[in-house]
Amino acid sequence: MRKHIFNAGPCKLPDSTLENTANAVRELGNCGQSIMEVSHRSKDFQAVYDEAVSLFKELLNIPENYSVLFLGGGASTQFCMVPYNFLKKKAAFVNTGTWSTKAIKEAKLFGEAEVIASSEDKGFTFYPKDLQVPADADYLHLTSNNTIRGTEFFEDKSYDVPVICDMSSDIMSRPVDVSKYAMIYGGCQKNVGAAGVTFVIINNDFAKENLADRVIPTMLKYQTHIDKDSMFNTPPCINIFTVKETLKWVKANGGVEGMEKLAKQREEMLYAEIERNSMFKPVVEEGSRSRMNIPFLMADGKEDLMSDFIAFSEKHNICGIKGHRSVGGFRASTYNACSIEDVEALVACMKEYETLKA
Repeated sequence: MRKHIFNAGPCKLPDSTLENTANAVRELGNCGQSIMEVSHRSKDFQAVYDEAVSLFKELLNIPENYSVLFLGGGASTQFCMVPYNFLKKKAAFVNTGTWSTKAIKEAKLFGEAEVIASSEDKGFTFYPKDLQVPADADYLHLTSNNTIRGTEFFEDKSYDVPVICDMSSDIMSRPVDVSKYAMIYGGCQKNVGAAGVTFVIINNDFAKENLADRVIPTMLKYQTHIDKDSMFNTPPCINIFTVKETLKWVKANGGVEGMEKLAKQREEMLYAEIERNSMFKPVVEEGSRSRMNIPFLMADGKEDLMSDFIAFSEKHNICGIKGHRSVGGFRASTYNACSIEDVEALVACMKEYETLKA
């Protein structure tokens, strides 16, 4: 029986992605080779790659002067690549949790990393607003959705400096004005595919004209991958196939507008139960709550029941709700492929637990 999956990453994938990827492992189309065997320079894989890029551009309405890249190393490698390429003297950061903290740490290897806003003093329970960005910053780095802490912003704003954004866990969950960003990046495994491939959406002019004056290793230079359409080295072929299949599913289900509608429904349904249920309490302040990652805790005085509820939920075919090891509690990740039925199952489980324990 298929479980109700709330894992934070790798994410739940659409059934069509799983089925079509399994078929491609046996044979890609009618080429007589598995997706794991076929040459990345063959016309058979080129068709896969081209469709994945085309779907990314279509679904997000990406402007013509942007490239879509598929790289390895995860978003964590981007924490290093971004400042390696573009930090000349100073970069501005908004610190909203674990991943922005890691990005700040890497940037300090190459120059000044100025934190212009932070929610750390309140346990990263809100997303800072009304940013004052220094005019002399080489770029502003944002993390749009905070997977561990459960905060998110939903408005794409222009600033007087280039904006680079880690959208690992909310890409394709809403329309995005890509033109407001010099670069968007993220690991695909949190919303659009399997672990092992990283997407980069980058303005071609920005990539050429904003390079720092330092020697950058070939593989860590964005222009290398722009010039070769992600084919400078062997790309993660099977992972790109899963991205293609997932984006086909997104398109067939209303595109990013359809995904946003479902995301709002899932978030409203689950938060309503967290607020209502006497056994639980929310963590994130209203107005900053993520639609993708919903953390919550046992109510005051009931903290010792946390492990008991996790075991109870597992008996109800629910998996992945244990909070990140750094913060504890619970976290339900409701990514694109998480169905309304999955959330209904979790809500029903919470209600039943309250009846038994309250």
